[in-house]
Amino acid sequence: MLFDGKACSPVTIEATTLASGNGWSVQEVICSAGPRDRAFEERHETVSIAAVLAGTFLYRSGQGDALLAPGSLLLGNHGQCFECGHEHGTGDHCLSFHFTPACWENLVAAMPGVRKATFGHSHVPPVASLTRLLARLESARQENAAALEEIAIDLAGIALHVDAELCPRSGRLGRHDVQRVSDAVRRIEADAQLADDSLTLGELSREAGLSPWHFLRVFRRVVGMTPHQYVLRTRMHRAAVQLRDSTTSISGIAFEAGFSDLSTFNHRFRTVMGMNPGAYRARPKC
Repeated sequence: MLFDGKACSPVTIEATTLASGNGWSVQEVICSAGPRDRAFEERHETVSIAAVLAGTFLYRSGQGDALLAPGSLLLGNHGQCFECGHEHGTGDHCLSFHFTPACWENLVAAMPGVRKATFGHSHVPPVASLTRLLARLESARQENAAALEEIAIDLAGIALHVDAELCPRSGRLGRHDVQRVSDAVRRIEADAQLADDSLTLGELSREAGLSPWHFLRVFRRVVGMTPHQYVLRTRMHRAAVQLRDSTTSISGIAFEAGFSDLSTFNHRFRTVMGMNPGAYRARPKC
């Protein structure tokens, strides 16, 4: 994974600058590194916030180790050293936002309620409060610089506020537990649209070789939510992106997202996104 420069082989990284402005920029980064690729120590040359769209990777910094999964945010303070490893799976896809120190200080100074400009955690897990913004972010990849600048500023504010509210997590992640959760996340990403009985706690824990109780505990600690909540987050995110980027009927989108009942989809979408699917589709993109 690339955020400010990469020491490993360039064939594993495809980075495209989507937009840039006065002190900020955003890159779309596709990494194909895998378990055989060595992780190198790198350094954040800017303040960095990366939204994970697909894949998983292990992010190591002075704040500890974290498994980054789709829906989570990587948080990088200016000057901080870090490593990104793919020992638990191949590849990831991110949108990476960068802010120069001067730009970041100006942004933070204008944010009410923000007491410090540095992140206290290495990442934000895929919490429900991010779902709406990340769906907007993913569908805005083809938008102009003005739209992406607005998203960058919104993302900076949300990241700082959520980071300030996170509870500290003690202890290091067990290597085997991270591998099992990474496998489960990739399984959910691949099959989230399938019937519920294929992604139950019992089925996922069986594949992981753990008891349901232990798997639930480990998954929630690593990802930040339960497997069922993560399945719903994945479905809602994909449905929201489709609503903004396609003309497919709402019932068709609900079915493709894994919902066999439209009323259930409408209710859950309204709970997560704050409005019904029709109103969400009718909103301006930015």
